[in-house]
Formats: sequence, structure tokens, C-alpha cells
Amino acid sequence: MLDFRIKTFLSVCHSMNFTKAAKDLGLTQPAVSQHIHYLEAYYGVPLFHYEKKTLSLTDQGKILYTSMNAMANDEERLQKQLIKNPDTYPLLSIGTTMTIGEYAIPGPLAQYIQDHPFLNLQVRYGNTKDLLDLLDQGKISLALIEGYYPRSIYGHKTYRQEEFICVAERHFFKGEVPQRLEELFSYPLLLRERGSGTREILDRHLKSQGYSLKNFPHFIELENMHTLVQVLTKGAGLSFVYRLAVEEGLKKGLLQEVPLQNFSISHDFDFVWDQNSIYADQALTLARDLNRLG
Repeated sequence: MLDFRIKTFLSVCHSMNFTKAAKDLGLTQPAVSQHIHYLEAYYGVPLFHYEKKTLSLTDQGKILYTSMNAMANDEERLQKQLIKNPDTYPLLSIGTTMTIGEYAIPGPLAQYIQDHPFLNLQVRYGNTKDLLDLLDQGKISLALIEGYYPRSIYGHKTYRQEEFICVAERHFFKGEVPQRLEELFSYPLLLRERGSGTREILDRHLKSQGYSLKNFPHFIELENMHTLVQVLTKGAGLSFVYRLAVEEGLKKGLLQEVPLQNFSISHDFDFVWDQNSIYADQALTLARDLNRLG
């Protein structure tokens, strides 16, 4: 069982506000401050610092948070496990981004379910940022994501690498099909929402070329990959997506790949888990099993 002062520390970390943490915990603000001072004295390091009235974690505080947050999540999971009926089938909760969930993992996941008939499985969908938040909160055990993440914080294993391409409806361009990235800047862009791995990959690549999303005249933002592909086939704009998301449209001739000379990206789909968790080995085993089935 976690020390009550550690719970206070975690609450402050989540809100970055002593007053809010006190309210959430039903304590006075002086009590919260006292708990933090105790931990700083115990570990012999500062855990927080103020800069321009903004509270943030020190490097030592970040280390403590990473470890203690994993312990808190493990404790909650362990408590649920202990009070369960021994005859209850185990629950496995995983998360996946929309693109991977719709186009890359259904087959291996279905096979895994068939191989483990007594498993209760919960699959949650979200963009990369949302899934990392769920992982940090202990709401899922394993995430399969396409976006960027701090590799030093999480355990990770590559599932597959996928090509990232520019596509448009087959009759979208009235004249010659563009050959270079900068020739696209007069056309509307279809893209995913902020926090999406697909959008972040495009954003980073544009910046590496000295451009940004602002170079496009206007954009249409869609939070669902399936909807984006459907809108794409209607000629509403061009987009940058993983090839697997548009393979069917390309094969049927509804879409065309735009062969840009100065745009070439392949990106990893990664399994990610909390490497500080006592359940980290279970997450790794699951990642390996799904990888084998893929």
C-alpha cells in the first residue's frame, strides 16, 4: 500500500496545483505542502520548482513520478485482481490508434482471441496522445501506436513498418500530377486531429523541409481515418496517410498515389507499455504474441 504522502505527491503531479490537489484529496493546502516537504527531505532532493508562478517537476521529481505512478497503477490493478472471484476470466485491456485498429491489427487480434477462448478482452481506440495518457493512468496495459513518444520512458517493440504516402482521388488533378511537395500547396489538405500520430508525422516532415501545414490554403480536419478516406475518394482534397489505409481505394482505381520526388517516409507501428510496472513482462509477452500472429 502506497504511503499517503506519495498519494499527495501524485495528486500534485496530475494537477500541478497545490490548491487543487488539496481539494481533490480533502486536505488543507498546508497539509499538502507538508507532505511534499517531507518527501523532499526524505529523498534529499527538490521535487518541484516554480518559474513565473508556474509549478513544474524537477528532473528528480520526474523520476519519482514515473516510478510511483507505475506503483499506484499496479496497486489498483492488483487490488481488483485480489477481490475478483477466482472463477472469473482475466481481463486484458489494450489500446490502438484508429488507423492500426481498422487496418493493421484485426487479423492478429482475432487469432489471439481464438487461441485464448477464456480471456475477457477490452480494446480501446484513440489517437497517440490519448493512448499514452490511458497507459500512464493504468487504464490499459498495452498500446499500439503510430506516433512519436519518449522511448526512454516506455517499454516498446516494433510491430511493423508502414509506408506513408500522398494520395488523392484519381481525377483530382485537372492537369499534370505534381511531382514535388511544394507543388501541392495550392490544394486543400485533409488531415487528422491534433494528437494524432498521422498528423504529427506529416507536421514533422514538413518542418524538416522548411514548410508547415500553413503552406496549404486551407484544411479539413477529420478525427476518424475511415471517414477521411471516404471524403478523400470524393475529391474533397489530398492527404498524407499510411498506404495500408488506402490500399483498397488504390487497387480499385478510386485513388491515386502522388509520386513526389522529395517526399519519402516509412514509419514504425509500435507496441508501448509501462516499463516500470510489475506487469511489464505480461505486456511484452502479449506484444510478442501479436507480433508473431501479424
